[in-house]
Amino acid sequence: MFMQLFGTVVIAGIVGYASEKSGFTRNGYLPSIIICIGGAFLFYFVRIMFGIRFGAPGIDAILSSIGALIIVPTHWRNRR
Repeated sequence: MFMQLFGTVVIAGIVGYASEKSGFTRNGYLPSIIICIGGAFLFYFVRIMFGIRFGAPGIDAILSSIGALIIVPTHWRNRR
């Protein structure tokens, strides 16, 4: 279980870096990585508590990281 948690953090960091490098987000490298890791942690613990899964732990980490990147920045962005 510890290795799944460590792998989730590593995959979420890679997704955050790749999303910033590709231009998917424009938050900055560190905020994107923090957002991805937070979303992956949240879904990891939801998966443990309730058994909700989309597939392998790596797929869950990727999907939750992308979901966090979509939800968080658009929620806090200034709307004009």
